[in-house]
Amino acid sequence: MTALSPGSRAQPEARPDRPSVVELRLTAFAAHRRAGFPLGPLSLFAGPSGSGKSSALRAYEALARLGGGAELDEVFPDPVACVPERARPDAQRRRGFRIGCTADGPEGPVRLDVAVQAEPELRIVGERLTAGGLTLLETALRDPGRRSVQAAWHTAGSSPVTRAPLPDDRLGTPLLPLRVAGKTDGQRQVLAAAEQMVVALRSVFACDPMPRSMRRAVPLGAGRLLRGCGNLAEVLWRTRSECGRRHGLLVDAVRAGCAGPVRDLLAERQPGGIGRIGGVGGIDGTVQALLDRGDGLRTPLGRLGDGELRYLALSLVLLTGPGVLEVDTAGEVPAALQTLTVLADGFDRDLDVRQREGLVRLAARMCERGHIRLVGAVSDASWAAGVGGVTVVDLEP
Repeated sequence: MTALSPGSRAQPEARPDRPSVVELRLTAFAAHRRAGFPLGPLSLFAGPSGSGKSSALRAYEALARLGGGAELDEVFPDPVACVPERARPDAQRRRGFRIGCTADGPEGPVRLDVAVQAEPELRIVGERLTAGGLTLLETALRDPGRRSVQAAWHTAGSSPVTRAPLPDDRLGTPLLPLRVAGKTDGQRQVLAAAEQMVVALRSVFACDPMPRSMRRAVPLGAGRLLRGCGNLAEVLWRTRSECGRRHGLLVDAVRAGCAGPVRDLLAERQPGGIGRIGGVGGIDGTVQALLDRGDGLRTPLGRLGDGELRYLALSLVLLTGPGVLEVDTAGEVPAALQTLTVLADGFDRDLDVRQREGLVRLAARMCERGHIRLVGAVSDASWAAGVGGVTVVDLEP
């Protein structure tokens, strides 16, 4: 386990083949100021209530959504809540916040920094993409009366930079492939850095299992796990038959974290009419998840405790992939070149000592393979001291 405090830096790692976010920067965001958080394959933000764990994960998710092309008002429905509490407005009564990250990969470390104006109106007022000490993209708000920012990106041709307006309600980096021709070495460098950043950011699944919703029978649908895991029974209905090996690993994990004997984990069809599911003939009704106890008894998940349900849902998330989770992946990039990042707020919520230790060991094994990364928030991380590969970021109140 590596323990880090805000502003400290992790030891340098070998450059990853798959792009991944290795640092989160909260220059001015909610309770954070001038904070930089190094991230490993498995990172836990630890600290008491109010220390900024959830806001750090919220900033990461916001960057991921912006990297996927989402509009600013979709990502920040309450932007004023992101402004540091003691931030004073300027002469034009403007206030805002700043966030950023570093993505490592084949192109080396690439930095992205974004300045957002929250008041009097929401807009991106500055963005900078840099690599190797070179500014590849820079935007700035020149005319507050226009709904655009002035952008300049590296060209290294007959003209050192290309200038053009970009919208002020979207991140400029994911728009570069539509604007940069890629004819010069400089333009190709810009495109490669932008692609690395976007791929590193986009494959993010923010997960916070809600036990109350997981206890109900649910209708069959697309079979993609939602953020609150309320449709877990529907996903089990799909995955149990699709991948027997992963399902076996899930059953092993559930057996270690749930009380009583567990022979299998399955979803059972509830009464309903005959119809079509997702274009395939089948049963149109609802499904309920159950534990097969091995002696003829099947326990509905509704009888399990909150800790057991959260443990089960997080185990499923760690053992599955983007094809099953509700994730916006970069479809133009092969899956083998992408890494899924799970954001788990309250990672240890409702879990007993055995469950949280088992879950973090499962996470460490999965993250070690390189296909998945986990950033979680916990109240205390001392219980993870014996697990290798865990980076703990201690947040002081």
